[in-house]
Amino acid sequence: MLSFFEYNWQVRDEWLHWCEQLSSEVLLQKRVGGVGSIQYTLFHIIDVEYSWLRAIQSQDDVIFDFDSYKSLEQLKILTQQTLSENKAFMTGIEPHTYNQKVYIPWEDEFYTVSDILHHLVAHEIHHIGQLSVWARELGLTPISPGYIGRQFSSLSKI
Repeated sequence: MLSFFEYNWQVRDEWLHWCEQLSSEVLLQKRVGGVGSIQYTLFHIIDVEYSWLRAIQSQDDVIFDFDSYKSLEQLKILTQQTLSENKAFMTGIEPHTYNQKVYIPWEDEFYTVSDILHHLVAHEIHHIGQLSVWARELGLTPISPGYIGRQFSSLSKI
């Protein structure tokens, strides 16, 4: 499972770097489909991952206000702040906990840790696909979504 998170983190970092070629206006422009703009989509990916992983740990949700992250540099800082916590959690999670039920307050539901982790992987990949479509609409080459050939930490297990 860790290798899929590392994959998403690598691709997210590549997209943030890719965005440096775009103006703030283009990054914030409302787009068809998805959750809105390129920048809001990246913000949403970061926010969702952080919220769900904190929920697994029975920690309170931290509500981020997008208005505080409307520059690409602010968004990069947010991803680094949340990523340090997310990496620490994901590298320490034990597979025997995957079947544990977790209460998700904003859903008022219980889900297994495994279901949440799989949801997070699929969620980010889904939005990365949207970013790819928008890149093509701008006449630009999107970040490669390929998994094969990427290098992950030695902590990742099959």
